[in-house]
Amino acid sequence: MRTFHQIDHHSRVSVSPRSNTVANSGYALERLRILLAAVPSGGELRLPPERELAEEIGVGRRALRRALEVLENEGLIWRRQGKGTFGGPQQVSSTLRVNNLAEFTNPLEVIEVRIEIEPVLARLAATKASPVLIQQLERLAVKAKESTDTDSWELWDGAFHRKIAEAAGNQLFILFIGMIEQIRQNESWRHFRERTRSVGRTALSIQQHDAVIEAIRRFHPAEAEAAMREHLISLRAALIEAMQAADIPAVGEATSAKTQIQEQQSLTTEGMK
Repeated sequence: MRTFHQIDHHSRVSVSPRSNTVANSGYALERLRILLAAVPSGGELRLPPERELAEEIGVGRRALRRALEVLENEGLIWRRQGKGTFGGPQQVSSTLRVNNLAEFTNPLEVIEVRIEIEPVLARLAATKASPVLIQQLERLAVKAKESTDTDSWELWDGAFHRKIAEAAGNQLFILFIGMIEQIRQNESWRHFRERTRSVGRTALSIQQHDAVIEAIRRFHPAEAEAAMREHLISLRAALIEAMQAADIPAVGEATSAKTQIQEQQSLTTEGMK
């Protein structure tokens, strides 16, 4: 990362006497654009504090702030709390991606991603099933079934889904599922998911876990995929129901999710004939 003072001196603006300081934000914006243009591709530039930057460019601080606001809205500069203001493409740390990603998404988006990915993992797991894997999945499913509170259920349910990802044998999938699990640990999300839980909802999930295990045990990839998809689509329907009850806007209608379940059940029945 380069600092402001490491930028080519030809792009620097000579400071005029204080009485000649420019109050034009357009001028400030122009000078800042020249400085940012000197940042190497893929690099970043740490800008000095406002007072120093205003003096370097030769403008008032008010004009500078307006110019910085424009650049920030254009995505050309960004601020990192406690670190300062930077120019160039924002470097998103892995910590931000995992620990803070919950701030940029929502439970409905997460379940939609899971619907697209986890059925494939169940299909792959069914092609590589072993007695050890089946025993592990059965133990995890029993632990989830025996859970007496939401925290315990979330723990064992997450472990069950992660074990299927591990059985698929793809490291990128495993990392991705781990990231999803970390996102789901967001405290407000956990409280919201508690409202989607009920005795009937949990009992249905237990039955659906058993259906996934049975398909994997019998080396039936298509059935394992269908069973996992049905499970996740029903979770999506419960989530949408809870969001509607809480007057939270949801993408799509709960009836749409229920229709998907019915269609999936129909396809599964046809495939088993």
